[in-house]
Order: sequence, then structure tokens, then C-alpha cells
Amino acid sequence: MDTKPNTPTDPQEFINFLNEETQKLFDTFSVKNQEDFFSNFTKSWTELAARSWEDPTVWIRAISDYQQGQMNLWRNILTGGATVNPVASPAPGDRRFQAEEWNQNPVFDYIKQSYLLTSQLMSEMAANAHLSDGEQRKLEFYTQQYIDAMSPTNFAMTNPEVLHQAMETKGQSLIDGMKNLLSDVDKGRISMTDESAFELGKNLALTEGSVVFENEMLQLIQYKPTQAQVFERPALIIPPCINKFYIMDLQEHNSYVKYCVEQGQNTFLISWTNPREDQSYLSWDDYVEKGILEAIEAVKSIGGSSKINTVSWCVGGTLTATALAVMANRKDTSVASATFLTTLTDFADPGDIGVFVDEKQVGQLVEKVNDEGFLNGRSLANSFNMLRSNDLIWSYVVNNYLKGQTPPPFDILYWNSDSTNLPATMYTFYMKEMYLENKLSQPGGLTICGEAIDLSKIKIPVYFLSTIEDHIAPWKGTFKGTELMKGQVEFVLGASGHVAGVINPASKNRRHYWTGGKLGDGAENWLESAERQEGTWWNHWSEWLKKRAGKKVDAPATLGNATHKEIEPAPGRYVKVRLA
Repeated sequence: MDTKPNTPTDPQEFINFLNEETQKLFDTFSVKNQEDFFSNFTKSWTELAARSWEDPTVWIRAISDYQQGQMNLWRNILTGGATVNPVASPAPGDRRFQAEEWNQNPVFDYIKQSYLLTSQLMSEMAANAHLSDGEQRKLEFYTQQYIDAMSPTNFAMTNPEVLHQAMETKGQSLIDGMKNLLSDVDKGRISMTDESAFELGKNLALTEGSVVFENEMLQLIQYKPTQAQVFERPALIIPPCINKFYIMDLQEHNSYVKYCVEQGQNTFLISWTNPREDQSYLSWDDYVEKGILEAIEAVKSIGGSSKINTVSWCVGGTLTATALAVMANRKDTSVASATFLTTLTDFADPGDIGVFVDEKQVGQLVEKVNDEGFLNGRSLANSFNMLRSNDLIWSYVVNNYLKGQTPPPFDILYWNSDSTNLPATMYTFYMKEMYLENKLSQPGGLTICGEAIDLSKIKIPVYFLSTIEDHIAPWKGTFKGTELMKGQVEFVLGASGHVAGVINPASKNRRHYWTGGKLGDGAENWLESAERQEGTWWNHWSEWLKKRAGKKVDAPATLGNATHKEIEPAPGRYVKVRLA
């Protein structure tokens, strides 16, 4: 039986229908996801209002400029020059107002420019609040979040594209949008891609290999060589434990794992567990001792080598740095070289995510996490998405819910929606000791696995890859790792951001990167003295690693060994555990 809502044909009834359906949509979305955001926005602006009485000139000037802008806007409308000489224009790269109606229709052009004027007013008032550094950052962040949320593009009655599509489909696009919304409410997240288009082991995580070791922390995957010979020192890839590993093994054309295998590396990879509530006890020490250090021993045993090379990314890199410092204390020389991809070891500048990091916010979140036993991966994903809300939240709200469209398949966005939990004990330590106290950068500041660690004791060759547009691990912050470790250092700065800058496949050889800058005088000086190289950093890194990978030996005929036998084919069970 057809249960679709009846759509009115009378114009006024249709407008009422449109209003009702849109209101339902945003009521649901706001209740589900935005309570904390609006609370923080209100708090920040209450403090700004209180401070304004100390020096009201900022408010007076901003409001005066706003009023003048509105007068100019109305004058342009009345004289027919609104679209020819706009009072306010979208910033470069702002894709929200690309439809012709925003410029050609006087009503929508006024709505657009009035919104942009108001946005400028709020941004200027926030920027001139002169609060403490932390409070200033929060005020500007939540102000921008509010500005983005209130964009006329996000509401059906003020978005000409939505209105046009709704009229053309006689309301079917809105009905389809409501179906999409209800489906996403059940999922607990916004759909960013056609998730039915992907399946692990079928068209993602395809590189051939086997799980050869596992414990409660991880599965260790060994990949099948594709050449007759491999380098004698195996390469162990350590992904972040806050994401699934297959970002490094997406599809054949963009798989970093496949690239490593093709370069003759005897390649291993850690697939972290997706913690349950009853694993809340798992600590940072566990991730180092039972995770990285046990994996290193297994790789040495299977690879038949006393030394290996490590490649780690993001939080995986922070874990690896602490593991290497522990090994340095223990005189363990198992790791010949270490590659760190967009990795923070000094958290003085944590990037945009710093807006969520202060004593009060961390304390509240830690209390919640300890009650639940883990940090829900979706909460973490939502926080990261808020850092780029127009691209990662509101564009999907408009397309999925207002226009009723199904997002196209995109492998990176499928991975982005496949969240991973973090155990309460480990997460609490990470937030307090790293982000709040920045103890990892302090010699002896942390005791890990019974060892008072000092990153300056890491004296092996290290390769740092950072990306210039990274908002999660800002490159000037990751650069500080070159000053903390005392071995031979290679620092490379890639184009693009935290994910796209790393997953830049050699098969396409796109973008560019910088190398050869002068170390020891800070990040800015390094960039000024560096040389730009065209293409992907992958090839540059591969040549660097080959010099530290030992001689070539016959590739293993089978995976694993007598001690560590094949358990199951890659990608293994652990990575397939999805949040309910």
C-alpha cells in the first residue's frame, strides 16, 4: 500500500506544507545533535556582551558599519544595482550561493547579502572581544558555527534551489528528504556517501594478506609479497586507533598498503580492536606494551630480522613515539627507522580541535566517558565534522534532507563514517596528559610501561610528513617533533589536509610537497628555505625508506611462521566490527 504523504497542489497549501516539513526536519536535527553547540554559543556571547560594557566602541563601530551596509544594500535594490555592485559577497571557496537565483533574483540576492552582512557583523564583534586566548578561540569558533547553521541555504523557504526542486517534483524531493532524515536518525549520523556501495574485503581493503597474530588489542596483518624479493627489514604500519585501518588500504588505485608491497617492502599492519564497554580498563600503556611492542616482536619473528621500520599516522604516531621512548630506555634497538605521518608529539598548538580542550570541557567529557566505559566514536566524529561544518554537516543536510538526494559513493567518506570507540582509561590519559598538560614533550613528564620517557632519547632516523592545510594536527605543531627527537631527521610538507594530503596515490602523482628546508630554526624558516616538488610525497618517502630497509632477500613463500600461523584472511574480523 502506498503510504507516501499527500502533497497539495494549491500554491498556498504547498507553501504551508513546505514550511511544516522543513520545521519537522530541523526540529529533529537540532534536538538530536545541536544542544551542546547552542549552549556553548549562548555562553560565549553572554560573556562577550558582559565585556562589551568595558569598551562599547567595538560594538558601536560594528553596528554602525552593519547599518551602513544595509542602507547601501537597500539603495542598490531600489536603483537596480544590487547584483552589479554587491555590498557583500561570499568568501572565495564558499560554494553555498552558486545557483544563479542567488544573483539574478532580487529577493534571494537580498537574502544572501543581508545574511553575509550579518555574518560579518557577528564575526567582527567576536574577533574584537579581547578575551583570554582560550575563550577567544571558543567565542570565534562557536560564532562561526552559529553563522554557518543559520545560513539561508539551510532552510527550504530561503533556498531557491530547494524551492525549485520541490515545485518540479510536486513535493516528492521533500518527502524523499524526510525519508533520508529518518534513516539517518536511526543510524545516529548524517550519511555522507552511499554506504551500500562498499563492503570490506569486496571493494575496500583488498590487498591480499592474512592475520598472523592477535590479542585483545589488535590483529596483525601480513601482506603477500608481489615480487620475488623483498627488503630484509619488514615495515610495520601503525594506523590511528581512533579510526579503522583501511584508510590506508582503500581501493587498488589509492591503497598505501598496496604501494608499500609493490615497492618491495615486507609489509605488516596493525588492525586495532574496536573497544566495548567491558574493555574500559585498556590504557595507554596497554596500547604500547600489548599493542605496538608485541606487534614489533611478532613482526621480527615472522620476518626473520632483528630490526624493522615503522610507519605510523596521527594518534598511531603519538603512540609509536611513546613506544620508541620506552624502547630507548630499555636499550631495545628493534626499530631501525620511524616514519610519522601528521603526528603531534608536542600539543602546545593542537589546532582547531583545541576549541574543545579546556579543563571544564575535558572534565565533563571524561566524566561521561568513564560512566559509559568508552568514548563513542560517533561523538568524536561529530567533533571533527564541526571543524568543517559547511562541508561536512550543512552541505549534506541540504542535499540529503532538503533536496532528497542520495549522496554518491565515495570511499574516504565511507571510511569517515565507520567510527571507532576509545576505551575510557586510555582516552582520559590521552586528553589530560597530552592535550591539557602537554607532558609528552617534557623530558620525564610521562611514565609509560614503568619507564620515565624522554623523546630526545629517540636517536634513530625519522621521517616526518605533515600537510599544510591540516586542521587536526597543524603542521607547525607537528614540526616540533623534529626538535624533540635527536636522530637524523627528514621533514616533508605535503599539500592538502589531514587525510587527502596523506592518501595521495603515486598512481595519480598529483599535488606537490616541500623538502629540504633548514631544520633547527623553526617551522616558518624551514618553509622559506624549502623547495617545492611536484607530485606525491609517496615516491620521495619510498626512496628514503629503501636506504634503511637492508638488502634484498627472497620473498616468503607463505605468510606467518611456525609460531605465528595464519589465522584468517585480511582484512580480518576486528576491522569489520561497526558501531550499532
